[in-house]
Amino acid sequence: MKPKSGIQTARNSKVPCWLASLLRPFRRCTSGNVTLISGLAFALLPAHTALAQNSPRIGYAYPAGGQQGTTFHVTVGGQFLDGVTNAYVSGEGVQATVIDFNKPMPQGQFNQLRDKLRELQDRKQAALRDRRRGEAQTSTNTWSADDESMIEELRARILKNPPNRNATPAIVETVTVKVAIATNAAPDEREIRLGTPNGLSNPLIFCIGQLPEFSAPAAKPPNPDVDRFRERTGRAPTNAPAKPELRVTLPATVNGQIMPGEVDRIHFMARKGQKLVVVASARALIPYLADAVPGWFQATLALYDAKGKELTYNDDFRFDPDPVLFCEIPKDGDYTIEIKDAIYRGREDFVYRLTIGELPYLTSIFPLGGRAGEKVSVELKGWNLTANELTLEVAGPASGTLPVSTRTEKWVSNTLPFAVNDLPECRETEPNNSAAHAQAVTVPVIANGRIDPPGDTDVFRFLGRAGDEIVAEVHARRLGSPLDSILKLTDAAGNQLAFNDDSEDKGSGLNTHHADSHLRVKLPADGNYFVHVGDVQRQGGPEYAYRLRLGPPQPDFELRLVPSSLSARAGATIPITVQALRKDGFAGDIALSLKDAPEGFQLSGARIPAHQDRARLTLTLPTDIPEDVITLRFEGRATIQGCDVLRPVVPADDLMQAFFYRHLVPAKELKLSVLRRGPQRTPISVVGREPVRLPAGGTARVKLNAPPRVLADRLQLELSEPPPGITIRGVSAVSGGAELVLSCDAAKLKPGLQGNLIVHAFAPGTEANGKAKRPGGQRRIPLGTLPAIPFEVVAAE
Repeated sequence: MKPKSGIQTARNSKVPCWLASLLRPFRRCTSGNVTLISGLAFALLPAHTALAQNSPRIGYAYPAGGQQGTTFHVTVGGQFLDGVTNAYVSGEGVQATVIDFNKPMPQGQFNQLRDKLRELQDRKQAALRDRRRGEAQTSTNTWSADDESMIEELRARILKNPPNRNATPAIVETVTVKVAIATNAAPDEREIRLGTPNGLSNPLIFCIGQLPEFSAPAAKPPNPDVDRFRERTGRAPTNAPAKPELRVTLPATVNGQIMPGEVDRIHFMARKGQKLVVVASARALIPYLADAVPGWFQATLALYDAKGKELTYNDDFRFDPDPVLFCEIPKDGDYTIEIKDAIYRGREDFVYRLTIGELPYLTSIFPLGGRAGEKVSVELKGWNLTANELTLEVAGPASGTLPVSTRTEKWVSNTLPFAVNDLPECRETEPNNSAAHAQAVTVPVIANGRIDPPGDTDVFRFLGRAGDEIVAEVHARRLGSPLDSILKLTDAAGNQLAFNDDSEDKGSGLNTHHADSHLRVKLPADGNYFVHVGDVQRQGGPEYAYRLRLGPPQPDFELRLVPSSLSARAGATIPITVQALRKDGFAGDIALSLKDAPEGFQLSGARIPAHQDRARLTLTLPTDIPEDVITLRFEGRATIQGCDVLRPVVPADDLMQAFFYRHLVPAKELKLSVLRRGPQRTPISVVGREPVRLPAGGTARVKLNAPPRVLADRLQLELSEPPPGITIRGVSAVSGGAELVLSCDAAKLKPGLQGNLIVHAFAPGTEANGKAKRPGGQRRIPLGTLPAIPFEVVAAE
């Protein structure tokens, strides 16, 4: 029978009964036949991978941060959090402890408890009737203090974790975490994760702040199941009262959650002349919602005076969905901030943080970057700033960004990115609005400019030679500028040679509008050429800054590793994915390695082949590593134009937006949870380090080192996401282990393809009588993952 697409299986022979006795949790041995390869069973049985259990996931944390020097409770909502044991907050100075877990009970359990409660209540009523009639001494209907305690206990259990058919499954489970922040903890964005017996959750943003914190009262969403239960047990339904409003003293940070149709109002006193800044963080906390359109909590802010007059309103700050308000207070008195969703949606994961006060806030900087190793004078614009200029010593690597911020005597401002490069730099000088007045530059160069005033166009002239490749690239939106750039290249006669509006950068995972432009052109002749920079909507102003890179291609790459939370037992092998973001035509091999990892970790298939943007490889843990959560670092190395180039591998998560779009969102750290150790086992490995040479239209044999035991007839080996055309033909026992036979369809694959094969091992599940479950939709028992098998498709001989 033809296997399903993407699933390739192989089965073989018998295993002795003595081994079957060790495997009874999986299948009863009746006639010497069991469902596993014995050696493979020892190698893979204790392995813990994402295949074995549903990985824990968290969807929100409320409040999403706290003030230095405080202790408070945080509710974390998610799914598959059973048995949660630990909470982790990145960085120094924060302690997090799990104190409670709540999960809606199954409907069947609810029905049993409800029926038991009704039975007790009926007994109680009967005992009370007999007592009123004076028959208590002779009645069989007795009632004791223990019975009364049992009623209260059952009622409490039902009301604490009732079934909730209206809840969103992805956030229906909640964990209460006690968080203690040291007074000297650095104020910045951290990450919070939860640890369970099945692994480590994804991270969420968790903020450490300087300001006093307040939490808007949370409204509990209605639960029809609870209301029906309360009615049947003689209690009033939980008709929630109107959400109380909050009064704070400035400056302050306010935490809140928005439920459907809700509007939160925060009241405060302000003085005439105060330059008030109100900054909302909503999308910044949870960048993407998989099941909501447009894919995040779209907060809006409005400021009202005591008479209810709207003074200012904002639903986004330039291109950022999170709104920011600036207002100079007109007179002393009461004021109100109103926050809601733009279309009145809401849910537990519509979480926000508001900072309100006369606080420093950077709105723009210029230039947007500088050359590594040089001092750069940076112009600052914003509110409540104590200086309009900052001198930066641009240190560090010659690529990437640095955070720029300023501070007052008490408070630190927000940060803006400052790009670093090693090319020569220049400043745009006006007038340069046409080819006749173009600013002459010598390539390679980075020109720092502004589209100001609205409708402005900046033109740069350079001398080119026939056959030269030239790249013109704008960095603006990726550096916090509102510019929606357009680029045009013309020759000396004014003929347009190339044009670009938007160019996608997959490394910029938080941008949904990739508004920066990019051109790559081979010049047709010697002579002068002109690059025109403008805004597609003819907007402009001092904040519409850009960096224009102009010159020959600079081949380079960035790397992303998915996911940012890994979990495995000691000695286990787990698959990971590394994506290469290639730049300016770089197409070479990239070698991957661990950096400063504890001894004993092993990568298999640690290479992204030339011309490929993705590699799936495996990480094998040492057998003696203790149970812990550790930080891992990877790096990638390539040879580019004769130079050795080393780049960090940035951890990331592949997040879905609005049911369809996907984004690689960087995380601050790559964490590995080493789970509780299982039984000792003998590891299995692939013999030889050279890639398996797989003939197009033929087969190849892969020798596996495994204990010298007999193969079973029911082991299922499955290729995970193989290239179309590669399948498992069979598996057999050989001296010293096993031999895997791979097949390659010549109609689907051509010689030259390289990559890794990831192989998962399964055993079929069993029925209660010990018989194997029928194939087709039945649950299988995952055993683990083999180390990645590198391959190369070659021409058939």
